[in-house]
Amino acid sequence: MNKSEILDKLRDDNHYYGEFGKNFISNSDIGTLLDNPLQYGQQKNKTVPMVVGGYFHTLILEPEKVEKFKIIESSTRNTKIYKEISGGEICLLQHEADMVHKMRDTILANDFCRFMIQGDDGDTRDIEYEVPGIGELEGVMFKGKADIINKDQQVIIDLKTSADVNNFRYSAKKYNYDSQAYIYRELFGYDMVFMVIDKNTHMLATYDCSSAFLESGRDKVLRAIENYNTFVMDPLFEREQYIINETL
Repeated sequence: MNKSEILDKLRDDNHYYGEFGKNFISNSDIGTLLDNPLQYGQQKNKTVPMVVGGYFHTLILEPEKVEKFKIIESSTRNTKIYKEISGGEICLLQHEADMVHKMRDTILANDFCRFMIQGDDGDTRDIEYEVPGIGELEGVMFKGKADIINKDQQVIIDLKTSADVNNFRYSAKKYNYDSQAYIYRELFGYDMVFMVIDKNTHMLATYDCSSAFLESGRDKVLRAIENYNTFVMDPLFEREQYIINETL
């Protein structure tokens, strides 16, 4: 399978997040490889923020696909009606969906944000959404899926929600957005701009990536690759014999 065929397959979320996608490391694996590489490859359970974030991205980038989200008219996830309708899945509550719609409206009402997302007067000829990419870093294959590639402005735009947009610069490294920015620059050839909306106040902010931020991301990626080669790919690695040996 050539690169073009691989990318076409990765456009489908079922393949990107499914078995086929496991042939590649993604930024979502960086935290596991750095903190607990013995858990690499294990299934990650969906969380409420993940579902809300997915709805937010879909509503802005692929509104034709929002029907795949189940929205339940319930005040909490503890009610009988929620448990009956959800069938054990994490579903959106109606007030959460309403909040996301308001955030979408806020972003698209801002001239700069709308221009970066949709182009001048909605001209999206130089803008692509949900673009998969693959590439080799230090001998290991990585994948990524860019929210928005604005070729006219030569940037990758990544949409983020935040509980406090004023603290985003401090939480960005905690959530490995630095490694994301580094990986995506390598895969797509453009620098990343984070477009952030506060979930509470709906304040908007954009964050460029400094050279120090990207270098921090590169360092994480290199350490993650080292752990990947040791804990995942080394046939001589013995899990039961592993022990951390450090100097204080």
